[in-house]
Amino acid sequence: MENDKKTTEFYTRLRQQLKEDTTWPAQYLYKFIVHSQLEKIAEIEAIFDGTDAVINRRDSSKGNYTSLSVKVTMQSPDAVIEKYLEVSNVEGVISL
Repeated sequence: MENDKKTTEFYTRLRQQLKEDTTWPAQYLYKFIVHSQLEKIAEIEAIFDGTDAVINRRDSSKGNYTSLSVKVTMQSPDAVIEKYLEVSNVEGVISL
């Protein structure tokens, strides 16, 4: 329950900051870290299918983790948060 409250507060602050600091539509850079499993990476990439997303992958030095940088044009702060919430459903993903 406490985590849900912190998550809600985080997204509320993010939404407000994006509204104040950005003119929409705008380019947004997402960064994620996930275990280096092709299924997990494909799951994240699929979330951005149908967009103009440019996705860069980089493996960790030991190859256990993969970082994904996703640069994509988003229409609004709510659209940014919606993608974060979709990606959060991927098991083990860390959003930066």
